[in-house]
This record gives sequence, structure tokens and C-alpha cells, in this order.
Amino acid sequence: MEPLCLDVETNMSLTHSEPDLPVSQDFGEFMLSRLSQSKRPDHKHLSAVIEELSKTLAEGNHSQTPVAYFAATCSSLDSILSADGEPPLDVVQPHVVILSLVFPKVSAGVLKRNGLALRLVLSVLRLRSATPECLVSALKCLVHLLTTVESMSGSEVSESYSILLNFVTHSDGKVRKLASSCLRDVLVKASGTKAWQSLSGTIAELFQKYLDLAHKSEARSAEGAQQVLYILSALKECLALMSKKHIATVIDGFKILLITRDAFIARPVIDSLNALCLNPASEVPVEALVEVLYHAAVLFSAPETSADAMTSTARLLKVGMMRAFNLNRDICVVKLPGVFNGLKDIIASEHEEAIFAATDALKSLINSCIDESLIRESINGIRNSNLEARKSSPTVIEKLCVTVESLLDYKYHAVWDMAFQVVSTMFDKLGEDASYFMRKTLEDLSDMKDLPDEDFPYTKQLHECVGSALGAMGPETFLNIVRLNLEASDLSEVNVWLFPILKQYTVGGRLSFFTEYISRMIETMSQKAQQLKLQGLTSASRSVDSLVYSLWAMLPSFCNYPVDTAESFADLGRILCGALQSQAETRGIICASLNILIQQNKEVVEGKEMPVSDASPAMVRASARYNSDIATANLKVLRSCAPKLLDVLSRIFHESGKDDGGSLQSAIGNLASIAEKKTVSKLLFKTLRELLEATKTAIAQDESSASGMDVDNTADKNSSSNLRARLFDLLVSLLPGLDGQEVDTVFSSLKPAMQDPKGQIQKKAYKVLSVILKSSDGFVSKHLEELLELMHNICHVSAKRHKLDCLYFLLAHASKTDDLKARKDIVSSFLPEVILALKEVNKKTRSRAYDVLVQIGHAYADEENGGDNEKLHGYFNLVVGCLAGEKPQMISAAVKGVARLTYEFSDLIASAYNLLPSTFLLLQRRNKEITKANLGLLKVLVAKSPVEGLHANLKSMVEGLLKWPEGTKNLFKAKVRLLLEMLIKKCGTEAVKSVMPEEHMKLLTNIRKVKERKEKKYAAASEMSRSQHSKETSSKVSRWNDTKIFSDFDDEDEDSDGDYMDGETHGRSKASSLLKSKPSALRSKKSQRQSHLEVNESDDEPLDLMDRYKTRSALRSSELRNKRKADSDEEAEFDEEGRLIIQEGGRGKRKEISDPDSDAKSSKGSRFSANTSKKNQKRMKTSESGYAYTGKEYASKKASGDLKRKDKLEPYAYWPLDRKMMSRRPDQRAVAVRGMSSVVKLTKRLEGKSSAEALAATKFQKFKRSGQKKSAGKKKSK
Repeated sequence: MEPLCLDVETNMSLTHSEPDLPVSQDFGEFMLSRLSQSKRPDHKHLSAVIEELSKTLAEGNHSQTPVAYFAATCSSLDSILSADGEPPLDVVQPHVVILSLVFPKVSAGVLKRNGLALRLVLSVLRLRSATPECLVSALKCLVHLLTTVESMSGSEVSESYSILLNFVTHSDGKVRKLASSCLRDVLVKASGTKAWQSLSGTIAELFQKYLDLAHKSEARSAEGAQQVLYILSALKECLALMSKKHIATVIDGFKILLITRDAFIARPVIDSLNALCLNPASEVPVEALVEVLYHAAVLFSAPETSADAMTSTARLLKVGMMRAFNLNRDICVVKLPGVFNGLKDIIASEHEEAIFAATDALKSLINSCIDESLIRESINGIRNSNLEARKSSPTVIEKLCVTVESLLDYKYHAVWDMAFQVVSTMFDKLGEDASYFMRKTLEDLSDMKDLPDEDFPYTKQLHECVGSALGAMGPETFLNIVRLNLEASDLSEVNVWLFPILKQYTVGGRLSFFTEYISRMIETMSQKAQQLKLQGLTSASRSVDSLVYSLWAMLPSFCNYPVDTAESFADLGRILCGALQSQAETRGIICASLNILIQQNKEVVEGKEMPVSDASPAMVRASARYNSDIATANLKVLRSCAPKLLDVLSRIFHESGKDDGGSLQSAIGNLASIAEKKTVSKLLFKTLRELLEATKTAIAQDESSASGMDVDNTADKNSSSNLRARLFDLLVSLLPGLDGQEVDTVFSSLKPAMQDPKGQIQKKAYKVLSVILKSSDGFVSKHLEELLELMHNICHVSAKRHKLDCLYFLLAHASKTDDLKARKDIVSSFLPEVILALKEVNKKTRSRAYDVLVQIGHAYADEENGGDNEKLHGYFNLVVGCLAGEKPQMISAAVKGVARLTYEFSDLIASAYNLLPSTFLLLQRRNKEITKANLGLLKVLVAKSPVEGLHANLKSMVEGLLKWPEGTKNLFKAKVRLLLEMLIKKCGTEAVKSVMPEEHMKLLTNIRKVKERKEKKYAAASEMSRSQHSKETSSKVSRWNDTKIFSDFDDEDEDSDGDYMDGETHGRSKASSLLKSKPSALRSKKSQRQSHLEVNESDDEPLDLMDRYKTRSALRSSELRNKRKADSDEEAEFDEEGRLIIQEGGRGKRKEISDPDSDAKSSKGSRFSANTSKKNQKRMKTSESGYAYTGKEYASKKASGDLKRKDKLEPYAYWPLDRKMMSRRPDQRAVAVRGMSSVVKLTKRLEGKSSAEALAATKFQKFKRSGQKKSAGKKKSK
């Protein structure tokens, strides 16, 4: 009956949330219709009972409602159960099933009336011969009564609970499961009442009863153990819902069960405790819980424990101790060291899942159960006691740190990657106080660096762990424990491995420490380097100089949220000014440090919050110390030092003429933004005066060059042009500190420079103007007429990118004006220039033109600033209007602009479809430039359009693509094929086939066959091949790439183009490959070591040379193998001063080293120079011989012939073979054969000579004969 009940309940929707049920009309008719097709006996019995009840209701003129059937069923069942003898089950069971179906539709008052329903249900549950299906239906009725009917008598409730609990240990699994579920529902309903207390006590007593039964009687121990397992299964759902007192009783029984260490018993116990700890509403007895967790940590961390038990125990310890700590900190802290020891032992196991669970548990407990008060208590205990005569026991923190430190023992070497995570977490938690507890741990970590690489694959994790210690303790304490050892006489003893860690992880340090300690080391090492240089030890001097640079490279890290900026920066500033003037190599580092200091303090003052998602704990702690007052005080000190720094930096920038990476400019700009106004103004007017003088000098030089005198040498850094360019760059840096009037002064100085004939000057002037327009909001409206006049001037090609920036601000300003005529005039004047820039050769200029086009579109569509969709379409129509241009360059540029806007704005796709007729007409032109642009537009439409839009225009697109002039048909065949493949992928093969012209059906068939062949090949490939294919062909995030979209379509990456545009992925996801970390893979037997670039040569299938991916992989793998082989041949040797030792006598490497950046075909003196024809190249290639071993080492210096050498083979040499032997031409093969046959004839003539002499003699004779032939030829010609 159970399947029937479930089926009926599901389809009839007998729930409280569905009031309109079909059974409200005629329950009997509905049930009979459902059961009419069934041939099962129990279904037939149910149908018979329903028919009988329906007949009874019809005779009494009762309605066929659930309430009527409830009454009739109860009456019938009562008469059956009241009869003498055992009632027939085939009659009782259908009645109980009907009751379970109609109970939910009967009100609580009707169910409670006379107590008949409860009495009948309990009577059925008492039947010994009841089947499991009958009991399931009766239990459903019982739980409905207990959770719905209120104010039942105490005796009825008690009796119901007793009967319900009996079924928790029933022999049938379905009955037990339903009884447990019913018990859970009853506990939820009765929570907080006396009945709840009574039921909780009854459950605890039943558990204790069967537990005692399992221990006392050996004869019945198996039965008692089975009952205990049944009770434990029910407790998984019910324990968290019981009262606190009785939960403690059950937990005490759990401790007895855990001692058995039986996996079948431990798992339900752990699951019950997990449910208890994870339920936030449960009443947890902390003492009992902590005690049982401690026992679990001790018992289930032994090596013989199963992996499942270890894993579940580790997870239980995590959630249990965290819950106990939140409820009662003092009780939890006492047992915390024992729990840590248990988790440590689990980490030492060989079970991967248990190791991960224990590591996660330790990290979580460190972060959750170690608070500031616990740390303070331990520190006070250490400070107040004499460490030498200390007799008190270690504090809790000390015990925990000892446990964490023990993870670095060699016993745990296989899981050191996990141990480093735990140690890092402890360092991060203790912070600066880690120096009290983990000094020895840091020393052990520093000793690990000496382990050989082949035995220690966790170098990266070690450095991260040491970096956590550095971030926690601070650089000063850290370097007191782990010293750099710069004073060592032997440079190899210097701990250079610490420099990258100090540079990356230092945060929140003291500037005074850098000033007092690091700068003193820099001075000492600089003097040492100078002394070594004077002694002639150049290599050693350079090594010391590199150490000096590494010390300077730590400065930006010390400037990362320092704690004493206001107190110590003045002293540091004086050191920095001196270093800037005397040490040019440190300027970039110093500028970066100043930028960090200024920007961080400005962000704090402005109220910007640092993103903490990716920040380290040390960074979070350091930034938390900063507030608005501290940052304001820091900026005040920086402002006081700004005049001197600005003077030094501007002078260096003016004189050096070199600013790698723009570090000087950025530092000047940041200093100008915080400096006093008079300081920046003074520097500004000084710069403008120098610019005026340089301009006058340039004009005089231009006049001199016009009269035939010497011209300005632009290669000279002190030339007037370069000087003016540097001054314009300096103006850009000063702009953040200028007010509106001073910006107007700068703008006035730009006007003549924007019309200067030199492209370098124009470029700098437009750059300054673009920065002004970007930083000053009202500048455009204030100087609109002047800007429009300036922008109409033709600029140099090198200045076009910066002019585009200026045009963007003008056009964006026009988009916000309400004057339609003014807007149209401005846009129509400058938009063609932006569109033509899409055809620029310079990639940066071209990319900037695309960006400007899109940004203007966003300005028109921005509703917050007055834009809307209508303005966007108007802007799109202006771009489309450029198609009316006469020159192909303008037409193709306009098509590219349309494609870019369509790609960016989906609202414009429908408007772009209206251009399809024009697009197909343009495709008929015999112009490659226009055709490429239009095919790119079609590609964008196919990629970005919804499938419905493609179906509507599919016929016209396919027909337009296949209509080609004869002269251009073969030029874009690959592109047309790609577009058809994209259409097939989005619309389906049948849709494309229905509109494909008959004469082109072969192309469609070929596309289909190629696709099927690829799918078949990848389906039969190995798992690794599929993974590689997935990685190779998975598309990236969809983004614009004009080079791909408007390419010549005969490039090698054509196949990936469609995938790039479609944004679809092929193959399997890479998520599965991320499930195991690298260290975990090392622990799992290191089975897969083959690189993803290598080809599986053991595969039975031959290499498919038509498969581009496999061909590339084969070539790359062979290159890697050859490279590894060449690298492993000889190892370089160095002397004590670091100089390279070159051994003589051995076979040297080839002198010709290929430069990947050079063009071998065009280089001067190259064998394949541009003057050499392909025919000559081929002839030279086939006639050259390969490397020949000449046997020189066997030659004798005193006599002719070869000598036998000790521990070597007998003398031998390789005769160099001729490549002509492989030629397909008979005459060349004949020449090669004759040369080979002459070797035998020379044997007697060369007898007694060494192999090297013999080879030299034959080469000389060949050369002599060839010379004779040439001289004879010349004589004949004469």
C-alpha cells in the first residue's frame, strides 16, 4: 500500500497549502478512477472498501466529501476492531490507508471529537500481525493527530509517545525511518512544553535501557547492540530537539559507545553530535559536549582508525569546539590543547580527505577559539615569571604553539604543505605577540631552506609561511630572529632568500627602522663594494652592489602603512633626497615608495575603504591602525617635505631626460597634489619660463636651418625639442596641484605648441590638454570655442591618439547639451575624424579610436546624465551616415564603427540588420578593404544576435554571402566558410540547408563531414587529449578584438575566431582539475608527470598533420626535449668571484645563436637575405652537409696516423653524408653515389694518416677540382 499512498498523495496534492483539491467534490469517484487500471490485490481490496463506503454514504444521502469518508471509515473500522478475534488485515489496511489520505482535509475539531480517531489508530498500531504498509499509514495518522490536535489528555499523549518510540526500533527499515521522522515532528511541535520534557526523558531512558542491555547480558548483547544502532539512527534527527538535561544524559552514553572505536557505532554518534552543534536553537550542555569531543579527539586519531572516522571526527571537533567556545569559553579553553593534539595526529595519517579536514579544523579553531584575552593572559604569565626558574605549567597558548611547531618535524614531511598553512594561521592570529611563543618555530622554518630541492617540493609554501611570520611580527623583530648575515666575509653565506620575502610581505613597519638600520647597512655594503672594486674584484663588487639594490628594494614595503610616518619621515626624507641625486638606480624605488605613502594617506582622508577580500591579515591589521586624524598628520609631514623633494625630482627629471616607467612623473604629480599652493605655483612658473626660452631657441634653430645652418639634433637629450617635450611632461605632473587660473595659463602655453611642425611637440601638447580636460569638469564649457578651433587643425600622426582623447571630451560634452543644432554641428565636425582613426596603422591609436567611439555611445545612452535610447540611435545614424563617403578608406572605417557599436549595444542590433542590403551591395565591390570590413560586421551580427533575429534574416545572409565577383571569390573563402559554420552552430544545420542555394550544397556537406570527423576524433581521444582540447578551445570572456574580427581570414587562428566571438566552450570544464592541489598530487604517487605540451607517442594512431593543435604540440614537445638535452650536456662552472670558467679542448657550442626578436630573412649578412632567391636557398639547403665528427682527439702531434687513447674507443670518424642522396633528381643522386664510392679508392692513398688529416685532404681535393672546373669554364668562355 505504501507506493499507492505515495502516488495518491503526490497527485492529489493532499497538503495544507493546497485548499482546492479534486477530492473535495467526490473522493470515492476520484480514487476509483485512479485504481481502476491496477491489478494488484491490495489495490483491489482498497477499491472494494471504497465502493462499499460510497454505497453506504449514498444510501444515507451523504455528500462524498473527505469528512464524510472520514466518518464512514472510522465507523466501519471501529466495528471491525471491536469484533472478537484478530481482525482481517486485508480489510483493516484499506481503512487505515483511507484515513491517512483524508486526515489532512479534516479539521482538528472533528479529529478530536470523542477521541475515536486516536483510539482507532493506536489500536491498529498495537496489532501484532500488522504489515509494514499498514503501520506506515497508521504512523502518518498518529503524527498528524499529535501535531494538529491540541489539548489532548496526558494519558493519551503518554500512550501515543510510548507506542511511537516502540517503532523506532522496529525490524522494518521503512517503519523505523518514518517513526524517526514522526518523532522529530512531534518534538518540534511540542518544544518548550511539559510533553516535550516528558518525551525527551522517555527517549533518553530508552537509549540508556538498550545501552545497558548491550553491556550486561552476553546472550542478548547482539540484540541490544542492534537496538542501540536503531536508537542512534533516530537520535541523528532528534537529539538537537531534546531538552538540555536529557541531551547531557545521551551524551554521557555516547562516551561509552566511543570507547568501542567501532566505525558502525561511531558514525551515527558523530552525526548526532554534528547535528546538535550545527543547530543554533538547540540547548547544548557544554561540559558534556566538550568532554565527549575530547574523548573523540583522543580515540579517533590513532593510525588504525579508518579514513571515514578520522574525517568525520575532524569535522565534529571543528564545529563542536567552536560552538562550545561561544557558549562557555573557560570550559572549552581547558580542553583545547588535547583537541589540537588529536587533530595533529589525524594530519599525520595517510588519508587525504582526513588530512584536509584536520587542517581546516585547526585553522578554524585557531581563528575562533584563540581570543585577545587568552593571548594577554599567556603573555602576562611569561613576563611575570622568571623563565630560568619557572616552575608553573605552560599556558594554553604555549601548549597550542608547541603542538603547531611539532607539525614541522620530519615525521610530517609528507604533509608539510598543510602544516605550513596551520603555522601561517597561528602567526596571523598572534600578530606581534608571535615573538613570545613562536620564535623557535620561525628558526625551524628558516632552517628548512637548506633542504635539497628534490626532497623538498614545498618551497613556495615555505616562503608564504615565513612571509606570514614577517607580517605578524614585523620586520624589526623578524630580522632579530632570522638575520640577513650581511657582515659575512663569504657572500655565499648571506641569506639572500629573505630579500623577496621582505619585499613582498613587509607591512606596517617602522620608517625609523629603515632609517637607522637598513640605511646603515646600505652605507656599509656600498663602502664594501667600492673597496672590492678598487682591489680589482669586479665580479664580487657587482654582487655586493646587487645586495645594496635589494636593500633599497625593501623601501616600498616599509612605506606600506608604516606606524611612524609623522615622527620619522622627516629623517627619511633627507636620506631620500641624497639618494635621488647620487644613486640613479634607486630613483624608481624611491618614487614608488613616495607614491604609496601619499596615496594611502589620501585614501584614508577621503574615506575610501581598502578591499579586504584579497588582503592579508597583516595588511588588514596595518590599515586598521589608520584613521582620518593619523592620515591627516602624516600628510602634514609629507607636505612639509614636499618643497625639497619636488625641487630635487624636477631637477633630476629636467636634467636626466630619462624616466623609465614614468616613476618621476607620478611622484611629482602625487607630491604636487598635497604640496602647498605657493610651492606648486613657483615650480609651475619656473617651468613655463624654461618652456618659453626653449621655444624661442627652437624658433631660432628653425630659422637657422632654413638659412642652411646646423639643425637641431633630436637625438641629443639636451636638444631644444627634447627639452620642450620634457617640460610638457613636467606640466602634466604639476596639474593635480594647480587651480583654475593656473590651468588657464598652462592652456595658453599649449596653443602654439599644438600647431608646431614637430610631431613630438604636438604629441606632448595634446597629451597635456587631454589631462586637463579629464581632470577639470568645467573646462570644456568655459573654453568651448577655443577648443573647437584648435581641434579643427590637422595634427601630426604621432599626436593623433591624444587628440582622440580630447575629441572624446568635446563629443561627450556635446551629448549633454540641449541645443540640437550645436550638438549636431560638433558631432558632424569631429566624428569622421574619429571614424577614420579606426584605420590607423598604429595599434594604440586604433584601439583608442574604438574606445572613444564606444565611450561617446555610452555618454548618449547614460540616462543619469540626460541620455536615452533615442539619442543613442541618433548617434548610431550619424556613424552610418559616414558610409556615404567616396573613398574606400572612409567606407570601410564607417562599417567598422557600425560593427563596434553593434557589438557593444544590443539595442542597435535591429538597426544594424537594416543595413544588410547595403552590406551585400558593398560585398559586390572589388575592394578588399571594404569586403573585410563588411564581413567583420556580418560576423558581429551572427555572434551577438539572438537566434530569432538570425532566423528572420537567414535567407538573405546566406544568399548574400555566396554571391561573389569572380575576382575576389577565392580571397575570402575561409571567412565565408567560418560565417556559415557560425550560422550552423546558432541556427542549426537544417535551417541553413533550407536556404542554401543548390549549387553550394557541396560546401554545406563538407562542413558537416568535417565537424563529424572532429567530433569522432575527440570522442575517441584519451582523457588527457580531451582535457587539452578543452583547455585550448575554451573561449575567454567575450571582448572586442578588432584584429581578430577584421583580419585577412587566412591566418592560422581562423578556426578559433568563431569560438572567440560566440563565447561558447567546448569539452570538459577545468573545475575538476582544480580539486587537487599540487602538493596533494605529489603525495598521490606523482603518477602524471607528462607536460600538457607533450604528445603521447605511445598512441597507436599516427600523428594527424592536418590537426593544427596536435602538430603544434608535437613541435613544442620536441623543442622542449632538445632544449632539455642540450642544457643537460654541460654545466657552467664559476670561480670564487663568480666569473665564468670556459674549458678548452672540448667541442664548443655553435656560435650562431638565434634571436627570437630578429628577422633572419632581412638581416644583413644572413644566408637567407632578401637578395637570395628561393631557388638559391633551396640549392644551398640541399648541398650543405650536417655536422661531422672528425676524430680530432685521436690525432698525434708527433707522427702521422691515429693513436689509441686510454678509456676511449678505437680511433674512428664519421664521413659526412651528402643530402643529395635523398634528392628526387637522378643526376644529383648519381653525384652523391660517386662521392661515396670514392671513399674506398682513397683507402690506400690515405693509409697511415689520421682520420682528421684524411678528411681535410679530401676536402682540399674537392676544392681543387672545383677550382679547376671554374677556371676551365672561364677559358672556354673567352
